Amino acid sequence: MIIAIDVYYEEHRARAAGVIFERWEDARPLDIIINYTENPQEYEPGAFYKRELPCILELLKLTDIKGIHTIVVDGYVYLNDGQKPGLGHYVYTHFSENIPVIGVAKTPFHHNGSAVQKIYRGKSAKPLYITAAGMSLAAAAENVQKMHGEHRFPHLLKLLDRQTKEGNL
Repeated sequence: MIIAIDVYYEEHRARAAGVIFERWEDARPLDIIINYTENPQEYEPGAFYKRELPCILELLKLTDIKGIHTIVVDGYVYLNDGQKPGLGHYVYTHFSENIPVIGVAKTPFHHNGSAVQKIYRGKSAKPLYITAAGMSLAAAAENVQKMHGEHRFPHLLKLLDRQTKEGNL
């Protein structure tokens, strides 16, 4: 199974959501999981992972992690061409580099050309920025490219975004 994860923050609470699916082409998730974290870590410039990672790891405790073969994060695995670790890298190393992680970002990050593959979906002139650990960058980009949906952002990732932001925090 594949899980795509994201976190949304309000003043004193974070809502982490995960959309679980079986195949890259799936139009519907197998499951959606939600977890709340009270008083998450404050944002630290240059160390976003310190805020996001604890919320993600708590969410992943709600899954049978042995059944997950790929994790998709909203953001980057590597932040620059020197492979400075981003959120996805920290998720990858937390699981002893046994579960590949794909980062899907909507905006570019400076000095990150060789660690990123741009993909174009639908009729959009704006790319998605793909990074990966535990699988080739080409395979990661191909997987995201074939995800269900006619628009720039794949359908299940849009669903994840809505689930992350829904509800009363």
